[in-house]
Amino acid sequence: MKRMLTAGTALGLVIAPVAALAQNSVTLYGVIDEGLNYTNNSAGHSAVQLESGFAQGSRWGIKGSEDLGGGTKAIFQLENGFDVNSGALGQSGRMFGRQAYVGIASETLGSLTMGRQYDSVVDYLAPLTANGNWAGYLMAHPYDNDNTDNSFRLNNSIKYSSKTYGGFSFGGLYGFSNQAGGFANNRAYSLGAQYVGGPVTIAAAFMQINQPGSTAGGSLATDDTAFFANREQVWGAGINYTVGSALLGFVYSHTSLNDATGSAYVGNFANTASSLKFDNFEVNAKYQLVKNAFVGAMYNYTLGHFQSTAGDSTPKWHQIGLMADYNLSVRTDVYIQGMYQHTAGGSAVAAPLNTAFITGADSPATTANQFIARIGIRHQF
Repeated sequence: MKRMLTAGTALGLVIAPVAALAQNSVTLYGVIDEGLNYTNNSAGHSAVQLESGFAQGSRWGIKGSEDLGGGTKAIFQLENGFDVNSGALGQSGRMFGRQAYVGIASETLGSLTMGRQYDSVVDYLAPLTANGNWAGYLMAHPYDNDNTDNSFRLNNSIKYSSKTYGGFSFGGLYGFSNQAGGFANNRAYSLGAQYVGGPVTIAAAFMQINQPGSTAGGSLATDDTAFFANREQVWGAGINYTVGSALLGFVYSHTSLNDATGSAYVGNFANTASSLKFDNFEVNAKYQLVKNAFVGAMYNYTLGHFQSTAGDSTPKWHQIGLMADYNLSVRTDVYIQGMYQHTAGGSAVAAPLNTAFITGADSPATTANQFIARIGIRHQF
């Protein structure tokens, strides 16, 4: 009996620290995405380039939690973006440019976090698009005008994310300007909601940013924003439907900018645009061939409308994207992608295939057409 008690006591001493450790966790994770691109027309020349971060942005991060009791825990996440080919920091040289936040999460009430974070368009609407789900950057809408490809994050932000109630979840974010005497300058707010029921997922989101990039310490910094304007609004909705091994999707998004003075990616406009609008209509499909392989396709039509003192312009973008992916293991896959873009109806744009976001093939075509093909490998840890 004495031996049994001693053994039991010893076992308890071993289990107690393990149980305590189980209440707290810190996880190191990451994605390395590398591949070879061919562009048929970049400023009039073909280009073959090694590029990082297309299917997913290359990154590493740390996230963790501490059990505070009563179904509540403290949480944090720090996520760095980088370029595989040069080793350089992403997001304009930020150490943790992808995400950096700390907060509290409740099993019943949801989470409240503060720091540099994703907006509601990224959280709720983007997962229904091809680029925000299975395809990545190459299939973003022109200039990623609706941020469904997560081209920027919001600084100085407080975000609430609900738990899921009967398939319904929602959330919102507010980004402070951090400017004395200019509370509304370069502030942001967004709202989003999603419903998942059986084979159907439905989502909608809204975001507004006042004077994006206008103040160094505001919610959307100059080196983050795609456009400079007095006000930027994005809203949209979408639906995904699963039929057997197929996933079908449709997404509509609208972006409007008042008094747009230029773009960080396509240079300044010849005249200030009193109104700059984009309407994006995307259909996408993904088919799971076998457990470790899928194929996907998307078509997107974007109608632009620029109003300025020089007159109106209505460019149109047609985009067709294809992708095939094969998992070599649980953590490593290889893939091929192709994207064709055609522009019409406006001489203000020449057909840049989103390549301005990545160093390398960053020039628009000299014609109304551009094509990019990529073969890549992605490893997750």
